[in-house]
Amino acid sequence: MKFNTKTIHGGQHHDPSTGAVMPPVFQTTTFAQTSPGKPIGDYVYSRSANPTRTALEEALASIENGAKGLAFSSGLAATDCLLRSFKAGDEIIAMDDLYGGTYRMFTKIYKNSGIKFHYVDMNDLDNVRALINENTKMVWVETPTNPLMKLADIAAVAKITKANNILFAVDNTFATPYLQNPLDLGADVVMHSATKYLAGHSDVVAGALIAKTAELGQQLHFQQFATGATLGPMDSFLVLRGIKTLHLRMQRHCENGEKVAEFLNNHPKVKTVYYPGLASHPYHEVAKKQMSAFGGMVSFDFVSGAKQDSIDFLEKVKIFTLAESLGGVESLANHPALMTHASIPEDKRKEVGITDDLVRLSIGVEDIEDLIEDLKQALT
Repeated sequence: MKFNTKTIHGGQHHDPSTGAVMPPVFQTTTFAQTSPGKPIGDYVYSRSANPTRTALEEALASIENGAKGLAFSSGLAATDCLLRSFKAGDEIIAMDDLYGGTYRMFTKIYKNSGIKFHYVDMNDLDNVRALINENTKMVWVETPTNPLMKLADIAAVAKITKANNILFAVDNTFATPYLQNPLDLGADVVMHSATKYLAGHSDVVAGALIAKTAELGQQLHFQQFATGATLGPMDSFLVLRGIKTLHLRMQRHCENGEKVAEFLNNHPKVKTVYYPGLASHPYHEVAKKQMSAFGGMVSFDFVSGAKQDSIDFLEKVKIFTLAESLGGVESLANHPALMTHASIPEDKRKEVGITDDLVRLSIGVEDIEDLIEDLKQALT
């Protein structure tokens, strides 16, 4: 089954009792039993499993080519579940450019539990090899990264992790399985902030994990069940509905993203455009190798290097909405240093390259001429 068909039919079944094409919203906490310990069907309590959430999880596994999908109350809840696989003394190697919430979780929560984190530029894989020791338990990759659009060569990293029996996790939020398939490239588990492109309409907060093997999937399901950060049935329905148009939306996101990147790349006030589809992007060749297109996320900074220029720009946009988040049908604009990445200390932001004049754009599916005109007037 091809991807465009999978988004609509993959892992999905008509409701057996009514024939409903879309799975019903089972807005229930518990399920009746005929005798103690003998439920009528496969369900006992909605924290453990709910039919609407199961429908979403089967769709997630299908589109990511995994053995088991799990749906969470947020992307961070999904990340938290995975990190519960580790204990004090374990070490994790992560990319140096990460979503601010991920960095906050690593440094403010799990570091205090005795897990050691290393942050490296994975453009040079010797940086990864040099840190591997007997305590290394996972490599965490976000690709493309938020907000600098750095990439990691997933297949190359997978060779290293497999040779050393290390778990390999990929945050695939920016690319989505429409553009990139980490499990096929050697990753063990994929994470999504399903709030973003998977749901796609800025109306639900959700997260996902997709495990390559049933064994890992069952381990993660137990951790999810035991800690409770599951996705409710109505939210599960909304994400599932979003997935059914993922291929259509991503095609337009990519088309618009490429044109916005080209416009900004030729604007006299713009210094650098961070978009993997540009030949000037340092990771362009990696992007061509593992992505089918280049996505709808574009970041840029100013020739002036002035923070006020980015603030002025963000206050002047009209079609772009100044707001956090990304991946919805509407175009959004964001100031990472003051918004999504404010939890990262200033010195760390500068070390990575997140400057005070950096702007991140989530390119929506509006008419491209309207988007370009809005950028023009805001840059004037």
